[in-house]
Amino acid sequence: MTLEELELLKKTVLFTDEDAHWLRVSRDVLAPHVEELLDVWYGFVGSNPHLLHYFTRVSDRQPDANYLAAVRKRFGQWVLDTAAANYDQAWLDYQIEIGRRHHRSGKNRTDGVAAVEHIHYRYLPTLIYPIVATLKPFLGRKGHSAEEVDKMWQAWLKSVILQITLWSYPYVKEGDF
Repeated sequence: MTLEELELLKKTVLFTDEDAHWLRVSRDVLAPHVEELLDVWYGFVGSNPHLLHYFTRVSDRQPDANYLAAVRKRFGQWVLDTAAANYDQAWLDYQIEIGRRHHRSGKNRTDGVAAVEHIHYRYLPTLIYPIVATLKPFLGRKGHSAEEVDKMWQAWLKSVILQITLWSYPYVKEGDF
């Protein structure tokens, strides 16, 4: 992926410089609450056995607590990175890497675990809504107006759609992305 291709994707999802601004505003709002936000997201995954399945060891089909903790740490950093709205080549390359970490071509390698080897593609786009819907209440925690909260939320929605699209790269047949 090139930065030029990223710009076309940003145009397609209607992501603007104003959205980048509102993501950066959201960073100060969310940073003190990242662990609480992750509790909500992990609670959602943990309460859905079909999602928790992807964190289970192949050997005994039980959740791997160490794997969950390692992913959680990266997920927290993802929140801060998303809110930083720094769309450079390093960020773009890492989005493709995140996709590989969901796909059989790279899942489990970062953490050296023997968990289920592949997250089915269907769960990438369908997790967009739970992620952004549960995020919205956190965005209102610093006294911003309803309009400002909505601008932050819209920016997050666009950014998550953009990132999930990039994470889809390893799932798409070569030449079709």
